[in-house]
Amino acid sequence: MNPVRRRRLLFVVAVVAASALSMTLVALALQRNVAYLYTPHEVLGGAAGPAVTSGEARFRLGGMVAGDSFSRAEGSMEARFRVTDGDAELPVRYTGLLPDLFREHQAVVATGRMDGDTFVAEQVLARHDETYVPKEVADKMGLAHDRHGIETPTDASSAQ
Repeated sequence: MNPVRRRRLLFVVAVVAASALSMTLVALALQRNVAYLYTPHEVLGGAAGPAVTSGEARFRLGGMVAGDSFSRAEGSMEARFRVTDGDAELPVRYTGLLPDLFREHQAVVATGRMDGDTFVAEQVLARHDETYVPKEVADKMGLAHDRHGIETPTDASSAQ
């Protein structure tokens, strides 16, 4: 083989190998930072997978804050509440300041890990206004409402 062609071939092979290696490293880095959204029913039912239920995987928990479930010990930053999707309730523990819009019967998305039967949140996000619910949560909550025959505000307005 001509020495010039051989050098070009080696250069092309090196560029392709370096590109493949860099793409693999980027994919692995992105995969570690992905936090999937699950509802309490999916977590407790095992549909979220063994890594989620064992506490290995970090994920987002979406649903509504259950009524009469919020508690905070006096002088403590640790808050405890339950998140529900209409099918199941999951206890949540969070240490820190909760968002101003955090209330019972409001949409919430918490990021964290399972610790036994309790979800330990690292971050808690509350809904933005009266009509906002994150799309993923709205879709999953809508399925739960359909299963239980709960009428939603959209159902009521379209029936008129």
